[in-house]
Amino acid sequence: MEWFYVLPPFEKVLWVVAIVSSLVFVVQTVMTFVGMDGDGDMGGSNVDMVVDTPFELFTFRNFINFFLGFGWTAIALKERFSVTVTVLLSVLAGVALVAAVMYLFYLMSRMEQSGNIDLLKSAKGCRGKVYISIPEGGMGKVQITIQGAVREYDALCRQGGLVSGVPVVVVEAADESTLIVEKL
Repeated sequence: MEWFYVLPPFEKVLWVVAIVSSLVFVVQTVMTFVGMDGDGDMGGSNVDMVVDTPFELFTFRNFINFFLGFGWTAIALKERFSVTVTVLLSVLAGVALVAAVMYLFYLMSRMEQSGNIDLLKSAKGCRGKVYISIPEGGMGKVQITIQGAVREYDALCRQGGLVSGVPVVVVEAADESTLIVEKL
């Protein structure tokens, strides 16, 4: 630790920024993977913060990412460039790191799926088989593959009855839980 006391003030600041931001970054990362990334209860506070935008520029996480990029870049460049050029390039590196992390979160947010299936839009043309026989003029059940998943729905058939195991195709959705099918 003696090396720290002999450093010029500028380098001391850079090392403090780099080490503190690195430690906070590691803690944030661990908390994110454990599931404690800030969505919990604030211990009885009545503050209601609703944000409509998915990406905020001025967040604690982005400040830490900026100082992480700034600090380590400045330490790497301090011997090669003047103080002004080092600070300028380090600021650019910090901004670039924040932009890269925000872009990664944007890409991850596009991978979300709601898991909801809109039968009225998605069911037509799906194939499956009769699960519980559909009597003529009555209702049975079918299993169809829709959006990559096998689901079970109530079903009607306009052509007469269908017995269990018969392959079918969905003609249309009668409502959000009932399909109209015909034999393949």
